[in-house]
Amino acid sequence: MKQIKTGIIGTGYGAKKRALALLNDPRSRSGAARSHLITASGSNLDRTEVFCQEFSITPSQSWLELVNNPDLDLIFICTINQLHYPIALEALKAGKNVVVEYPLALTPTEAKELINLAHHQQKLLHVEHIELLGGVHQAIANNIDQLGKIFYARYVTVMPQDPAPRNWKYDYKSFGYPLVGALSRIQRLTALFGKVNQVNGKTRYWEAPEEGYFRGCLSNAQLHFNNNLIADVIYGKGEIFSQRERIFELYGEQGKMIFEDEKGLLIKKDQQTEINVASRRGLFEKDTSLVLDYLTEGKPLYIKPEDSYYALKIAYLASHPSCQND
Repeated sequence: MKQIKTGIIGTGYGAKKRALALLNDPRSRSGAARSHLITASGSNLDRTEVFCQEFSITPSQSWLELVNNPDLDLIFICTINQLHYPIALEALKAGKNVVVEYPLALTPTEAKELINLAHHQQKLLHVEHIELLGGVHQAIANNIDQLGKIFYARYVTVMPQDPAPRNWKYDYKSFGYPLVGALSRIQRLTALFGKVNQVNGKTRYWEAPEEGYFRGCLSNAQLHFNNNLIADVIYGKGEIFSQRERIFELYGEQGKMIFEDEKGLLIKKDQQTEINVASRRGLFEKDTSLVLDYLTEGKPLYIKPEDSYYALKIAYLASHPSCQND
């Protein structure tokens, strides 16, 4: 099996995690089927140079140059949300295997186009959802039977940031609608409870003085599942919040589970039991390794792009109520 020559688009946190995972993977050092990081590109040439020097690779002058590099087999997209779709589109057209951090795209139409193109090209299109590999999700799976029939879930993520930075994460076009940031929460719910038959949502922004930016946002989506479960997903960030909150609650007819950050608790009548939750460390490495397993050995991945598309569709409908009948 040939060496898997790889490029990364992006130079931030996710890109560094991917680069380390690729360089530390045993296949980078030995064996016939090896992964090898070749090049990277970013939006800033100086930062790209620093990134490439850190990992001893060659910089590409642009993402378009990188995706059309004939030597590359696999591309990781770790850049701003707005660029995920156009980069993945060109990469698939160029015959590359593609891994993209969520969101796959900003609209379901774009996401569906990418999935269809990947099938046509017979190339991998993988959307990272490492929360499905993490300790919280595994703890839920191990304890969910103790709750009996589950009828309600509540997922709250609030991230204060004061002052809110004027970067892409607070830019309307670059980031997208707020629930894009909650796709991992929606994905966890659909992985646990299946299909949704009704979506309702509200979104509010607090505008920044600088045009094109916001200083805070809040979205609330209510999902009605086919199994009659109701779930509220709340996502907010920015300088209008004073208290950080990350809570996931599941209510069943025989008890309740609550996770606050990485701490879990099972509550049944008057009894409370602490739930062991494994660390989140190493999840990017695990996801990267699973991608390489798929490409070198044909082992199935833990998620399909269609699953990510479904979560994106729910987030989009909750954020764009006028599209509910489309």
